[in-house]
Amino acid sequence: MAWHIFTAFTKLYQKPSSRKNVNLFGPIFPAFLTSSYSTSFLITKTPKKFKKKRNKPSARTTLVQHQSSLVAHFERIVNRDNNFRFLIRSKQYLTKQREHVLLLDNAGKLYRELGFPRGRKVTKFVAKHPLLFEIYRHDDNKMWLGFTEFMERLLEEEQKIMESTEMERVKVVKKLLMMSKEKKMPLSKIYHCRFLFGMPDNFRDWVLNFPDDFRVVNGDDGSRTLELLKWDPSLAISALEKEFMVDEENVKKAFKFPLKHGKSLDLDHDDVNRLNLLNTLPLVSPYSEGWKHELWTLEAEKYRVGIIHEFLRLTLEKKASIHHIVEFKEEFSLTKHTYQMLLKQPRAFYLAGTEMNWVVFLKDAYDENGHLIEKDPQVAFNERLYKYAQMQQQPEELRSWTHKWDRQQSITPETLGCTSEALADELGVPFLETSAKDAVNVDKAFLTGW
Repeated sequence: MAWHIFTAFTKLYQKPSSRKNVNLFGPIFPAFLTSSYSTSFLITKTPKKFKKKRNKPSARTTLVQHQSSLVAHFERIVNRDNNFRFLIRSKQYLTKQREHVLLLDNAGKLYRELGFPRGRKVTKFVAKHPLLFEIYRHDDNKMWLGFTEFMERLLEEEQKIMESTEMERVKVVKKLLMMSKEKKMPLSKIYHCRFLFGMPDNFRDWVLNFPDDFRVVNGDDGSRTLELLKWDPSLAISALEKEFMVDEENVKKAFKFPLKHGKSLDLDHDDVNRLNLLNTLPLVSPYSEGWKHELWTLEAEKYRVGIIHEFLRLTLEKKASIHHIVEFKEEFSLTKHTYQMLLKQPRAFYLAGTEMNWVVFLKDAYDENGHLIEKDPQVAFNERLYKYAQMQQQPEELRSWTHKWDRQQSITPETLGCTSEALADELGVPFLETSAKDAVNVDKAFLTGW
């Protein structure tokens, strides 16, 4: 009998898949010990309300750099831009409005355009910059938001800076198009980043003033593309190439593309650096056709690193945020691993801010105190604007500058004419008033003996 039980048990054990719901231990154990029953009523996990809350790290708040490697002056610049978001965006928005004013009721709804958090009162942010913004009641008994008289004068000064640096901005647009894959890019992309390069607010119309250099093509979907008409060899030289001719050793240290080697070689630090230099040089010019390289090759990575370096060199403050870089992803053949690529080059780039909203700085463009080595006139103007934005009262030197500006504005052509005529009599030279606009005394001015 025992032998029959053992044989039945062995057969069931050898082919369990051919039988369903088979009780292997039926002949030995009672059914109530082996029958299936539910244990769902048992509490086997700690209830959610009794669990300790763990703060999961968020890319929105996690810093890119570790506390031990933070560079204070770069992080301070990022915080400055965040603090002056209302000033920067409101200035951009109001300058496009008629007479630079906006209904206060409408301003409260334009929190994105004006750069203040949703649900906050715009008057709270206006009060932080009393020298630049003001709220007043018009004759129609409505409240309006606009610039102060002092701010209007600053805007006129900024316009003069734009006019004086116009040709430099044209070169920047040329170099951007020359670096792009097809020597063209959507006009809207440059427009969105216009203040990064110091372009005028009317960039879409401004670029039409240079028909020998650019052409705007209208697409079937209504998009507009800016194309480069002629290649300029004198501009196809990157900042790194220029620096290499002056300080070769400094350029060699800028990037690091390590060459893998076995530990059995027992190389010291200098030998490792010389070995890595074999991988680092030669660099790939951002104005070459580096986009043709295989995507994950070393040459392709050198090309993308060079593109970012030259791109930052073209900006006003030698920095750009993730949003600016992603804007030109297709044109510059960048990949989704750009963030990791930049982290591997700490000698050339510094990433500040958080993992979600990071800003990349070009380290060799700043001195040890965090000041730009070469400062564009527009950057100098912006720094003055930030200084005035933090003032609650107009200082004495600004009052004297304002009075001087008023005196200059009070000079009329009639006053200037009388003063010049008196000076001409005193010097014993002839005096003649002309006007090319009204065609007054133009012909006479070119005749001798009058």
